[in-house]
Amino acid sequence: PVEAAPRFAVGQTVRARNMHPTGHTRLPRYVRGRTGTVEAVHGGFVLPDSNAHGGGESPQRLYTVVFAGRELWGEAADPALSVSVDAWESYLEPA
Repeated sequence: PVEAAPRFAVGQTVRARNMHPTGHTRLPRYVRGRTGTVEAVHGGFVLPDSNAHGGGESPQRLYTVVFAGRELWGEAADPALSVSVDAWESYLEPA
């Protein structure tokens, strides 16, 4: 279980960290450095990045973040397009 209060709230604008780990991560490259809106705050779950490398479960809160298509692919993207990504707390920062 995760003891600390959630760092982000539903409706908050966040930025996906522009990280480049040498090992496993579940954060898609196409959202790194991009801003989105928190749609849902979930409970604590195993952090796959840590667990995949034998570093233990290291549970973190999981958030559903919605990114506008234009934020990801520029002005030519369909304005109605959005992409939802489940992101662990360490993947995100305040925008």
